Amino acid sequence: MLKIDCHAHILPERWPSLKERYGYGGFIELDHVAPGKARMMRDDGTFFREIEQNTWDPVAILADMDAHDVDTMVLCTVPVLFSYWAKPQDGLDWSRFLNDHLAGVVQDHPKRFIGLGTVPMQDVDLAIQEMKRCKEELGMPGIEIGTNVNGRNLDDPSLFPFWKAAEEISMAIFVHPWEMMGADRTQKYFLQWLVGMPAETTLAIASMLFGGVFDAFPKLRVMFAHAGGTFPFTVGRISHGYYARPDLCNVNGVADPTDYVGRFWVDSITHNADALRFLLALLGPDRIAYGTDYPFPLGDLEHGKFIEEMADLSPALKQQLFASTVLDFLDLQADDYLRPSPKELPDQDTVFE
Repeated sequence: MLKIDCHAHILPERWPSLKERYGYGGFIELDHVAPGKARMMRDDGTFFREIEQNTWDPVAILADMDAHDVDTMVLCTVPVLFSYWAKPQDGLDWSRFLNDHLAGVVQDHPKRFIGLGTVPMQDVDLAIQEMKRCKEELGMPGIEIGTNVNGRNLDDPSLFPFWKAAEEISMAIFVHPWEMMGADRTQKYFLQWLVGMPAETTLAIASMLFGGVFDAFPKLRVMFAHAGGTFPFTVGRISHGYYARPDLCNVNGVADPTDYVGRFWVDSITHNADALRFLLALLGPDRIAYGTDYPFPLGDLEHGKFIEEMADLSPALKQQLFASTVLDFLDLQADDYLRPSPKELPDQDTVFE
């Protein structure tokens, strides 16, 4: 059974100080504190997260994949590196660096990795420019973006040219939560990740739906992380509100929110078999792709074991979840990823030219 993880992350092993490069702070730096361990730090010294070698080293990632029978991973950057708040040209420069690094990883392991680029969403023209470069020069089938752009929801009119361009070049869009809503009230108990992330994703879906994005761009291919947040479990309430208060909800003349079920994709990260069964009943297996959020602790670090153990799912349905859905989403062919043959990655540091 072909097994393709639709949602995994990677970052470069090191990069020079962006504060020195751009002349202002706020960026993430890596402090390699021990072999195979690093601390992600803001350049003001604020600690963000500790990471291990499998966050940057393709050989370590491949070892984990082989141990869990994962044929291929779809890799994208870590959302905290989006840096949408940076000056537009600096955001473009940083995006190009991240994309060139990721393209190199894919080039070295073309059967094992698929890359999703990142773009400077703070400037739509530059975002479109880099999206086209990802597609045409780097051969990436999609890009990853955040659930909001400096507080602007994804239905913001300024973003419509971006959606139009993505539809025109058939670029798949993976939407990942970041800069979560309610951050000031979710500092305790890890709630920003436990509650804020699903809510943020739901806000992104509802904004695109009510904002008419799915109507304006019917061929747009969008996948939302973490099983679509809470949207699948609140769509009934959202639909009820559509009819109860059309004066507030339906200001753009969209259809019943339930009509948009099936217009977008989600990953399978529910951590719960019954939740996945509900998702299957709502969306169907052709809109759900196995994903892990590897290598982070909230991810499915058993690599789909709970799906494999669901005896009520047929082998054909499991194959749909494990590979066919993401291949359809990215418009790729299964033959390109069957029986992969990993090779050694040259041991070299990645730095700016």
